[in-house]
Parts: sequence; structure tokens; C-alpha cells
Amino acid sequence: MLEVNDQKIEKAILIAVRKKDELKEKTEEYLEELERLTDTAGAETVFKIVQDRDRIDSAYYIGRGKAEEISQLVELNDIDLIIFDDDLSPTQARNLEKLMNKKVLDRSGLILDIFASHAKTNQASTQVELAQLQYLLPRLTRAWTHLSKQYGGIGTKGPGETQIETDRRMIRTRISKLKEKLIKIESQQITKSVKRKEFLTASLVGYTNAG
Repeated sequence: MLEVNDQKIEKAILIAVRKKDELKEKTEEYLEELERLTDTAGAETVFKIVQDRDRIDSAYYIGRGKAEEISQLVELNDIDLIIFDDDLSPTQARNLEKLMNKKVLDRSGLILDIFASHAKTNQASTQVELAQLQYLLPRLTRAWTHLSKQYGGIGTKGPGETQIETDRRMIRTRISKLKEKLIKIESQQITKSVKRKEFLTASLVGYTNAG
């Protein structure tokens, strides 16, 4: 969820592509679901855009012309975030962010953000942060760099002290540390489980002998 503090509620544009032979009602249903996810993440949906395309553009997903059109809409309406209903390739995400100079997320990235907001245990927080960084690494552009606690916002949620580091090298270092941390957590869980079983077995034997 969006942290209250002095942060404003981010304004978002939701974008979907209706492919050939796809029912209009189905596309609208997907967009409504995406709007609910956006609301859960703490952003406000300002515009919903559907583009009809026979095929997906490999560079900009919606094509350069449409992307430039949306970029103008973003600038005129002080939009903070562009969210796509389908998953974007790292190349598409980078191209769109460079063109619009705003954060671009797809459905997977948005869901990861929501997971991060609701992760309660140490293991869950670590797993979500690891997934976020692995998701972000190939998509890193100027719109994502130098992120910190005060920058915040949708797509940058995490367990707090880390957030997204300022460059790929630091992100890779963090990923390695998180993997090591997960191994330790899992090892500790196994150890606790074994000790618990040994305790239960000993208790049962003691109870049986006493009887």
C-alpha cells in the first residue's frame, strides 16, 4: 500500500491491447481487474486506454506513434505511472520509460508491489524483494535509478531499508546477499523442524515409559 507520510497519491494511466479476435468485453474485464490492482497498490487511475492491434510491437509494445501520443497525455496531466495490462519485455519497458521519462510497470510488476506491501514474515519480505530486483534488473532505466525511501511510490515498494539500488552492480550484489539470506532462513527452518520432531519423539517416549 502507498505510504502516507507526505507522499502524494500517484496518478496512473492503464493501457491494454486488444488483439485480433479478442472480445471487447474481455479486454474491459481485464482492465477493470487491473484498475482494482492499481487501487490496492495505492494509486489513482486517471485514464484507461485500449488499442486495437493485429500484432504487438517488439520495441514499444503499442508502437512508437501511440507511445508518443500517450507521452503527451502523461505530460499534460502530470501522470506519474504507466501500467500495462500484459507483461512487457525488458526492451519494451526500457524504451517506453526512456520515451515517457516516467515509471512503466506491467501487471507482474504491479502484483509484486502489492505482495511487497503485504509481506509480513522475514522470509516473505526477502522472497518478494529478491523477485522485485530480478524483475527490475533488466528493465533499469533513468526512471528507476537513484531510488530511495524518500522517492518511494508504486513499483518501488520493498522491505524498507533497501529499496531499489542506484545501479545494476549494486542490484546484483543485493540479489546475491538475498539468495544467501534465503538459504540461511530455510536452513534455520529445517533445523527448527528437526528439533521440534526430536522433542515430540522424546516427549512421546517419555510419556509411554511413564505409562
